[in-house]
Amino acid sequence: MKNKFLNTGLILIISLLFVTNEGITFSQEKYSVTIDSLRYDGEVHIRNIRQLTFGGNNAEAYWSFDDKQLVFQSDWDKINKQGCDQIFVMNSDGTEIEKGEKYKLVSTNKGRTTCSYFLSDGRIIYASTHAADAKCPETVMISEGRYVWPLYDSYDIYVTDSDGKNEKVLIGGKGYDAEATVSPDGRYVIFTSTRSGDLDLWRYDLQTGEYLQLTNELGYDGGAFFSRDSKQIVWRASRPKGDEAESYKQLLSEGLVEPKALNIFVADIDGKNARQLTDLKGANWAPFFHTSGKKVLFCSNHHSIDKGGRRFDIFMINSDGTGLVQITNSGIFDAFPMFSHDGKKLVFCSNRRVDRKPTRETNVFIADWVENP
Repeated sequence: MKNKFLNTGLILIISLLFVTNEGITFSQEKYSVTIDSLRYDGEVHIRNIRQLTFGGNNAEAYWSFDDKQLVFQSDWDKINKQGCDQIFVMNSDGTEIEKGEKYKLVSTNKGRTTCSYFLSDGRIIYASTHAADAKCPETVMISEGRYVWPLYDSYDIYVTDSDGKNEKVLIGGKGYDAEATVSPDGRYVIFTSTRSGDLDLWRYDLQTGEYLQLTNELGYDGGAFFSRDSKQIVWRASRPKGDEAESYKQLLSEGLVEPKALNIFVADIDGKNARQLTDLKGANWAPFFHTSGKKVLFCSNHHSIDKGGRRFDIFMINSDGTGLVQITNSGIFDAFPMFSHDGKKLVFCSNRRVDRKPTRETNVFIADWVENP
């Protein structure tokens, strides 16, 4: 269906407006705010937003090295009847992987999984508890009135072919091993582990099999990513002091962590020259380097603490800690940003809907990135 808009004699032809039973996609010659219905006012760096999942909780969607696919975790009952998060892949343009199949399961459909990522050769890594128990582990969300994340010591990091076959342990052993991502040069895996007795960052060399501990200060270090040139890392961290430090250690002994006071840190790829990038209230997490390496995107609720801290938006900051800019403005939840390898698109997860109705469903979205709006 073609729509024509007449404006002072100028006809703008908006081509191919497709409406499907799962959402709306657009192809257009000239940009129109009215048609970009998933975009909110003030979101000047993103446009042409497309929704790729349509129910349940879908999170941590990350690009393949050729930008043709995304790997993500989901409990959406349309594709996952198992009961807790499993790992899936989908084509980044929303087309079918195979006839009648848009989302392909690549984990074992056992246990709980998290934190999937593509290797440079197309294989996939993810963390899973399935070796310990095929059932979903018990989920603890509140401990003594505190919102907490469970740290299952049964999490190991697995590698599988792109179709889910030939799954095997890549990084295992006693304790929590998860939150793994891969350097763009394809050599290293960075992950969070309790093997040191604390929640620290570790680096695994895919060529030599050697491990290197990257952090050693008390506190949670996790969710790390590499810069595009594979020379830097960025991550979220807590640095509890006094009573908060004692509380942190007690929760850790119970296999829990409270993601309340987190800030963004950067360092060299070997963990040296570490420095704190943000100094903001609340939870500042899910960082990812801008393709230039001179900026970082991250998720934060620092601007909503006085209203309960339930609003999370994506922000961007310069690598020297200046120039904080808000990227998303849905007023609800936007997180897990990742640039495509060509730098032209941004994938993220959000509670946004075309009809603006409130929902607890989190879905995967892709947008064109506008560097200079």
